[in-house]
Formats: sequence, structure tokens, C-alpha cells
Amino acid sequence: MLITGANRGLGLEWARQYAEAGWRVYASCRRPAEAGELDALAGRHPRLSVHRLDVTDSEQLRTLQLDLEEARIDVLLNNAGVYLDKFMGDLGGIDYEVWLRSFAVNTLGAVRVSEALAGQVAASEKKRVVAISSHMGSIAEIAAPGNYAYRSSKAALNAAMKGLSHALAQRGIGVLLLHPGWVKTRMGGPDAPLTPARSVHGMRALVESFRPEMSGRFFRYDGTEIPW
Repeated sequence: MLITGANRGLGLEWARQYAEAGWRVYASCRRPAEAGELDALAGRHPRLSVHRLDVTDSEQLRTLQLDLEEARIDVLLNNAGVYLDKFMGDLGGIDYEVWLRSFAVNTLGAVRVSEALAGQVAASEKKRVVAISSHMGSIAEIAAPGNYAYRSSKAALNAAMKGLSHALAQRGIGVLLLHPGWVKTRMGGPDAPLTPARSVHGMRALVESFRPEMSGRFFRYDGTEIPW
């Protein structure tokens, strides 16, 4: 499998669980030299390798694509994401550059990686593309103002991946959109009720039990479906 944003939080936990299960794991992040926990994990698991990838950088992605040209990626996990609304300002003082950065990572990054590595996924046995979204991207569940950049970038991710699910179905690839829950990570904060281990365990179960009729649909980590 290949994971983006694997240096901490949920991405690191995905890498840990799949490495411990004996999978071949390509774990990518923006700055491998600073990814101490991921590097230590790779030291314990020879089938896990660390790769440099900023999902907004087309040249880095092209390099990774060439490095993995012969690879077979059973699960492509689009995990890299940012929450920048605290830097964006509120209505009347919105910083639109911050909003654009949210889209560049959360939406375009996942689509860019999926497009570039679709061939490696199609060559695999399981043929799954997974995107880590958020219930905050559910328009039906918006009940308060704020978080405009994060919400809209995840809603756009959902729409893009729903469209990709139809395109990739022609190559036998299934697409899953997953909400990890409110998790104790740097993004989720210390008050979150879920540990990364519990969240990823639930999401892994969905990946492993995937059926074609689940493609292009949006699920919580516990298997319940989320409205668009």
C-alpha cells in the first residue's frame, strides 16, 4: 500500500498497523529527514520504506511515480491533509490564499496522487483507492458558521472522488471515502475521544471488507454511512 502524510497522526498509525500485518508499505511525507517516528518504524519493519512527497508538488509526484513504476499498490491511501481555518480569518477578513492552500492539499492533492498512481493500483490484486475525508465535508451536516476552507475542501474532495469512482471502475478500481472520527492527533487535539489506533482499526475493517457497491460512498470509521 501507499500512504500520503504518513509521518504522524493517522498516517503514521495506518503505516504501523499495515506494517505489523506484514504488508509492503510505501510511506510518504513532505520531509522524511524530520520524520523520526516513521523512520524508527521503518527500522523495525524492512517491508516499509519512506518516500518524499508533497502532494501539491507535481515534480515530486512524478519522481515517486517513476520510482514505483513496477510496483503494485493494493491500497492507495490519500491521507495527507491540512486544517488551516485558524489562520484564515472570519467573515469580513478572510485570507483567500489560506483557503486556496486548503484546496491544494485536501482536494487537488488527493486527486493528483490518485491520477498519477492509478496504473499501479490497477495492476494490484485488491485495487482500492481510499480518501480520508471528514464529516465536516457533509453539506447535510453543516449546522454552524465557520470552518469554510476545511469544509469546502473536503466537500470538494468527496465530489471529486465520487466522480473518480466512476472513471476508475472501468479499470476495476474501487474508491472509498472515510471519516476517521474525532481523533487525538495534532489536528484533532487532546480532547478528542478516539485514539488513532481505534480509528484506523475501524477504517481498516472497511477497506478489507470492501465490496463493489461501496465504491464512491462515504462512511464513518464505524461503518455507518454519511449523507452528502
